[in-house]
Amino acid sequence: MTDTTKTETALSSDVTEVRAQKLAKLRETIGDVYPAHFHRTMTNAELAAKYEALEPDTETQDVVTVAGRVYSSRNSGMFMDIHDASGKIQIFSHKDVTPEEARNMLPLIDLGDIIGVTGTVRRTKRGELSINAQEIIMLTKALLPMPEKWNGIADVEIRYRKRHLDIMSNEESKLRFQQRSKIVSGIRHFMENDGFLEVETPMLQTVYGGATADPFKTFHNTLKMDMYLRIAPELFLKRTLVSGLSDKVFEINRNFRNEGVSTRHNPEFTMMECYWAYADYEDVMDLVERLFETLAVSIHGTPEVTFGDKQISFKGPFKRVPMPDAVKEATGIDFLSIKTDEEARAAAKAAGFEVEKDWTWGECLAFIFEEKVEGTLIQPSHVTHFPKDISPFAKEVPGEPRLVERFETYCNAWEVGNAFSELNDPEEQRKRMVEQLEQAHARGEKDKQLDDEFLDAIDQGMPPAGGLGIGVDRLVMLLTNAPSIRDVILFPARKAKAD
Repeated sequence: MTDTTKTETALSSDVTEVRAQKLAKLRETIGDVYPAHFHRTMTNAELAAKYEALEPDTETQDVVTVAGRVYSSRNSGMFMDIHDASGKIQIFSHKDVTPEEARNMLPLIDLGDIIGVTGTVRRTKRGELSINAQEIIMLTKALLPMPEKWNGIADVEIRYRKRHLDIMSNEESKLRFQQRSKIVSGIRHFMENDGFLEVETPMLQTVYGGATADPFKTFHNTLKMDMYLRIAPELFLKRTLVSGLSDKVFEINRNFRNEGVSTRHNPEFTMMECYWAYADYEDVMDLVERLFETLAVSIHGTPEVTFGDKQISFKGPFKRVPMPDAVKEATGIDFLSIKTDEEARAAAKAAGFEVEKDWTWGECLAFIFEEKVEGTLIQPSHVTHFPKDISPFAKEVPGEPRLVERFETYCNAWEVGNAFSELNDPEEQRKRMVEQLEQAHARGEKDKQLDDEFLDAIDQGMPPAGGLGIGVDRLVMLLTNAPSIRDVILFPARKAKAD
């Protein structure tokens, strides 16, 4: 089967009709073709493990019951491979071992059907673990043909839009999503073992904040008010820290940003965000290194990971470099010796960079970093000492008020983590948030509001803390060698299907 819509349409006039006819025949002969329940005694993986030592050309009298989707059929159904989520098993049907009633089912079984089989376990002369079928039960008749197993789905658009077919025909894709589940579970277990309490914060918010991004807007019919899907959980998690519920809180959360789609961006994405009282950004750096190494080892058995043609080591400690130092090494521009915004813009222009006429010292520094340094950070690295004017929630670096105690973790030239020594001075916090609001309004973001409830909580007193956000989707990409974020999100955002 090919992947194009044209071919799918052509198939519907013959193959699909044949399947419908078989369904009708099954309804006549066995009645319920879609039973509500079927009891199997073990999965295919459990069966393989139990009989791993069974010698070739050996039959047992052990009776088992398995179930799965038919992926291949040979010799008019004498040999079938059925797959469940854990693996495959071969089914052998022959007049010497299989009753006539069960053999009569074989012509009505198509690739993609889900069947249950009871029989005895044996290993063939060729070493294939098999079940001699004594009973075959139709559990689900598939009305559409399967994609071609060996070549999978070549059309990327169909892979993303019809993920069930992608996973059904592509073992790499199936494994990647199983690994994603293991990574998310691993993050949760790591954080809990480190003393963090998992909490849940609202996805629907009356005031959006905690990051700079365009929100998705909706309307609450009962409350008669506009609401926003959250762009970050930060401000609610900090209120939890104020409450004293725990000195360590985290959330594995879904965020929504009404912005672009690319190989590294999806409007709906997953983050792990945490706050750690009485810690600072250096403590959080250590946590990130321990977490990333733990996850790499859990998936690959080693901190060394292959991504494309690169070998990436998640063995800590990671390289740590202040942003001004990285820019100076790459361009020769010493931003720490530059005093004013005008001088910063002039220095950037003299070095060949196009900057906006109203950019600040910090915006010039960050832009040049993105242009000249970010793409070189292949091995995991912490870039520290960000400009304050692009970091409204971080504490100042002692002795250098233009910089803050913030770091971003980069790997494969991607940002995968962002952390601060969190600002907890309520007066300074209010001042910076008001400045941020004014900038947003100047950009045309008229819906942006000051979060007075958050500021009220900070007035109550928040302990010094380190905060961290990790992009789970990008981290999964790195750990599973996925070139696009759409390869690690089961159902990524797609344009409406064309007629």
